Amino acid sequence: MLEFGVDKSSADDLIKDVNEDTFMADVIDASQEVPVIVDFWAPWCGPCKTLGPMLEKAVLAAKGAVRMVKVNIDDNQAISGQLRVQSIPTVYAFHKGQPVDAFQGAVPNSEIDAFVAKVIETSGGEVNGGLSDALNSAEEMLEGGAASDAAEVFSAIIEEDNQNVKAYSGLARAKLDLEDIEGAEAVLNGVPADISDSPEIEAVFAKISLARQTLNVGPLSELEAVVAADPSNSKARFEYSQALYAADKIEEAVAQLLELFGTDSDWNDGAAKAQLFTIFDALEPNDPIVLNGRRKLSSMIFA
Repeated sequence: MLEFGVDKSSADDLIKDVNEDTFMADVIDASQEVPVIVDFWAPWCGPCKTLGPMLEKAVLAAKGAVRMVKVNIDDNQAISGQLRVQSIPTVYAFHKGQPVDAFQGAVPNSEIDAFVAKVIETSGGEVNGGLSDALNSAEEMLEGGAASDAAEVFSAIIEEDNQNVKAYSGLARAKLDLEDIEGAEAVLNGVPADISDSPEIEAVFAKISLARQTLNVGPLSELEAVVAADPSNSKARFEYSQALYAADKIEEAVAQLLELFGTDSDWNDGAAKAQLFTIFDALEPNDPIVLNGRRKLSSMIFA
């Protein structure tokens, strides 16, 4: 497995139990380099037993961009008194020796992740640690035709961060480049529910739908000849657009679908418009093909 960010062996350095003797070194001094999150807890506190592990998980996932210390208030009343901790769990974030954020009580995991991310960003750090560089490298591999290598890197990123939308999207696209449609679909079906409706994921679903269509598409030259011989043949024009898309002639495919919509918009329950929207979803929103295609389609619809 590829490794990114902080080595697993250094995880103990990221989370420590501190007391009144070590608080200055492990919080005030340490926060000069990276932000430090302080978790005030006690053995008898039920919510602390839930919050603590979730907070630790978020800190470890940050790969060294933030550290965490745990303070047992029963044994360290002077510290909790100085920071006016009146109930637990209470969590403080320190940066440059000063408290910069805090919250009290048990909160959902999503709020913990947001809190940690905010602390990192406030201190000028990068939430994803070393994963951003890995993502960029994988995308370059994919664009350069090294789909297998890209898939390996995307998979490793997901192992490090199973909430990384771009990694799931990249892995599925790599599978498509390897002509593994079932594999691409399996990747997307494994995306966690809370990020499954992300635009990047929906875009790859559209790509998968289009890829399935190309499996049974006829020869491009033959379909072109049929359309040339009979421009009113809506079925042939639709299949011609599919063949063009399969040949990576996306702009030409969109042009054929627009032509079909303009002459026979109701054919096959509006298949031309539906296919156009699928292609638009599969491309980047700011792609010129999408911008021009949407503009032309809108002018036809509202003419």
